[in-house]
Amino acid sequence: MNEPAKSVAHTFVDTINRHDVNALAELMTAEHRFIDALGCVVEGREKMRAAWTAYFRMVPDYTLAIDESLSDGPVVAMLGSAGGTFTKDGELKPENRWKTPAAIRAFIENGKVAEWRVYADNEPMRKIMEKNG
Repeated sequence: MNEPAKSVAHTFVDTINRHDVNALAELMTAEHRFIDALGCVVEGREKMRAAWTAYFRMVPDYTLAIDESLSDGPVVAMLGSAGGTFTKDGELKPENRWKTPAAIRAFIENGKVAEWRVYADNEPMRKIMEKNG
């Protein structure tokens, strides 16, 4: 097991849960790659800084809960759930809350997150977004 890699990945999760975009950016490599559950890729620390900022506006109470994690060298796999409340206007309505099982694969390079890949069912949030126009 690679405890330093696992520690970096868990720190990244904690930073996501604090919604600290600047600290997230500091934990990313300059060439950071984010891959969402649909396979869409965003490359580059600054693009991801903007993406996380926008996402936290859309889901201001977004959290990841990690139940189990495994590591092998620089690769860390984490299993748990993701959830939050979708909003267009900042109001957190209970009917717009969602939660889904999630798995994350992180690739750690020199103490930073080089790649963050999310595997989760996006359908619960997509349905809420459609309902809210």
